[in-house]
Amino acid sequence: MTKKPFRLTPYQVQFLIVVGFVSVGYAIYLRYLGIENSTVGLACDAGLQTLICKARTVSTVLFKNSVFGIVALVVATLNLMRPSIVLLTVGIVAAGLGIVLYNVVLSGLAIGLFILGFARPAPATA
Repeated sequence: MTKKPFRLTPYQVQFLIVVGFVSVGYAIYLRYLGIENSTVGLACDAGLQTLICKARTVSTVLFKNSVFGIVALVVATLNLMRPSIVLLTVGIVAAGLGIVLYNVVLSGLAIGLFILGFARPAPATA
């Protein structure tokens, strides 16, 4: 019994493209309108309790501890060993957030591992 190679269907590729754009778009929104915006930063530091302040606090704690990069790297390694659409989706979200939110080195390495995960030998033809 031979194992079928991991191939994405066109619907899965479209889903991954949408997920990737949404995660990077949210990270850009959070970085430039929540974290680096001085007005929002001063208001949040003064005690404003809004959704953007909570998201700013959570994302700041996560990127200071390199959580986005570590998660992306772990998921990319698991995807390299045993590829699946779920791992690929979680990894793209974590790597997209990590690239934009200051975890560039680990997330870049994870993206390289995701690309390497598609380099499988072609199935033998009869």
